[in-house]
Amino acid sequence: MATGTLPASFPGLKSRDSGLGFAKSVDFVRVCDFRKFKSGRRRFTVIRNSSNSSSDIAELQPASEGSPLLVPRQKYCESIHKTVRRKTRTVMVGNVAIGSEHPIRVQTMTTNDTKDVAGTVEEVMRIADQGADLVRITVQGKREADACFEIKNSLVQKNYNIPLVADIHFAPSVALRVAECFDKIRVNPGNFADRRAQFEQLEYTDDEYQKELEHIEEVFSPLVEKCKKYGRAVRIGTNHGSLSDRIMSYYGDSPRGMVESAFEFARICRKLDFHNFLFSMKASNPVVMVQAYRLLVAEMYVHGWDYPLHLGVTEAGEGEDGRMKSAIGIGTLLQDGLGDTIRVSLTEPPEKEIDPCRRLANLGMRAAGLQQGVAPFEEKHRHYFDFQRRSGQLPIQKEGEEVDYRGALHRDGSVLMSVSLDQLKAPELLYKSLAAKLVVGMPFKDLATVDSILLRELPSVDDHDARLALKRLVDISMGVITPLSEQLTKPLPHTMVLVNLQELSTGAYKLLPEGTRLVVSLRGDESYEELEILKDIDATMILHDLPFNEDKIGRVQAARRLFEYLSENNLNFPVIHHIQFPNGIHRDDLVIGAGSNVGALLVDGLGDGLLLEAPGQDFDFLRDTSFNLLQGCRMRNTKTEYVSCPSCGRTLFDLQEISAEIREKTSHLPGVSIAIMGCIVNGPGEMADADFGYVGGAPGKIDLYVGKTVVKRGIAMEQATDALIQLIKDHGRWVDPPAEE
Repeated sequence: MATGTLPASFPGLKSRDSGLGFAKSVDFVRVCDFRKFKSGRRRFTVIRNSSNSSSDIAELQPASEGSPLLVPRQKYCESIHKTVRRKTRTVMVGNVAIGSEHPIRVQTMTTNDTKDVAGTVEEVMRIADQGADLVRITVQGKREADACFEIKNSLVQKNYNIPLVADIHFAPSVALRVAECFDKIRVNPGNFADRRAQFEQLEYTDDEYQKELEHIEEVFSPLVEKCKKYGRAVRIGTNHGSLSDRIMSYYGDSPRGMVESAFEFARICRKLDFHNFLFSMKASNPVVMVQAYRLLVAEMYVHGWDYPLHLGVTEAGEGEDGRMKSAIGIGTLLQDGLGDTIRVSLTEPPEKEIDPCRRLANLGMRAAGLQQGVAPFEEKHRHYFDFQRRSGQLPIQKEGEEVDYRGALHRDGSVLMSVSLDQLKAPELLYKSLAAKLVVGMPFKDLATVDSILLRELPSVDDHDARLALKRLVDISMGVITPLSEQLTKPLPHTMVLVNLQELSTGAYKLLPEGTRLVVSLRGDESYEELEILKDIDATMILHDLPFNEDKIGRVQAARRLFEYLSENNLNFPVIHHIQFPNGIHRDDLVIGAGSNVGALLVDGLGDGLLLEAPGQDFDFLRDTSFNLLQGCRMRNTKTEYVSCPSCGRTLFDLQEISAEIREKTSHLPGVSIAIMGCIVNGPGEMADADFGYVGGAPGKIDLYVGKTVVKRGIAMEQATDALIQLIKDHGRWVDPPAEE
């Protein structure tokens, strides 16, 4: 068998263990069976690691065109064309089984001071009564660990046998103590054995790095042995915000670093023949979170590992914002059959997390139970492991057009809304509902104004007031879309016309005046022969519209198939995700459904906007939900972004009250990101995406950050919000709130 060496410019292999991984490149790695293949438009390499030729075989390819990061070409989920739960082993947490053979488990975390035994017991009971399967409790020191024994005993006496999970940071000795009474220990690889990150760039020789790994093994092994002895479970829970300086220096502040941080601890578990553990890869940015879990699972496939996953978006926030971020991150992974237990982290009382958590779990279980999807197709263009947006061609002004169509879509993501004839009867109210500015009753587009509207029924030709209202929208470059039948019977100048494939194939659209702009509605699961007609038309946009009541066809998979067809045929039409929800849908189901179905596509860069319809739902709510979804997917920023932790026993102030106060005074600053953190555990790191940070430094005292750097310490909480505002002003990011009209 021929052998060879791989140069250091070939990243993706590591020499520290026998597996393949997402590691920094090394000088040389000896390999055999080194062959290049080509599939479609992509080249990839099959490599067998010669140090262990029995199992570690993987196909590697660049994560994206020209990317230096090599990732397994192997799957990151069981199927890309239907939802199939990834097969995992069962991990026992007390009397609760977690894994692919069991329901998706829901959990939350207490916010009470753990030393307050009675208060914590009452909180756990409220959570259990809401239907949680597990409860996590922060255990930061010896006194809290001692209190855990009392908490456990008190709950048992009250006939509450819900498994309890200890949340551990910085304290191996505390973990050893609490493992004697709690059912699971969550360890954070970023700070269990490493010091708190100082965001320093460190240089290591291979020997120095190996010594660091030996130190981790020395610190972590006693806990593993104790968990084996007592039958406890472990969650290796990486947080993007608390990676160690060692990991960040070697792998970067990245999903790849998150995975390797967790694998260092997993290898120790496996070395000690301990397998009752699971992983999590949490981040406040849903896009980063999704990439990290995919990288984790892809590497587990390479190694043949089958450990379950705990899913969560950390510091998601409150209200619809928090639910939307969680739906985007968790829902995306559930659609691919990934995830065995979930937590929706909200800046709300912990028992309030259970309902949206259960709704998400039900969505994932239903999709996997029905194996929703489409017929198998080859996927060549989607980027699983890094974000690259497919941007459709925005409308270009054509010669002879009397109105400007360029505003019908927005470059950072578009929001479309369905408007009724009744709304046209009160034009000024309609303009306000579309978030347009009003100047002497005339509309003007603003930062968060709806881009286009769908009018299923046109006003009659003699309804001059309604038609004037629509003309004023067209005049500010807002697109007006109406069905073909309406435009043929009650023509409205400068309208974009909605057609389906049948109307295209029969030529019915040719009855329209030449130059009429077309909007094409598609399901995504049509035959490729039916889609061929798209090559012969000039569409301004495509609406991907799969009926909500479809059981077997998966919306996400149908859209991926459609995007694959468009990319393969060099068709650069913008695609708008159109969901028509049923009458009477619960608000949380709408938010979760939109986040899981549309967000799952936007985090992969697939899509140019959305159109949500829901009879009976408030118009403003639908509009705000749409903009929230775009912002949650890191596309269009139309309001202040908050990174807000859900609170726990470590929190040094009333997080809900302070969060509400800060939001009330700063919510009018689009483009500004503010982190509100109860303590320092995830503070600076999770604020990587934030411009400014408000962090509990000591009881009653607040530290203020710019990025990851603390700039003011020990501010009395009563003055801290004003100090934050002044900090924003000092950095030139403040504008006064708009005056009430």
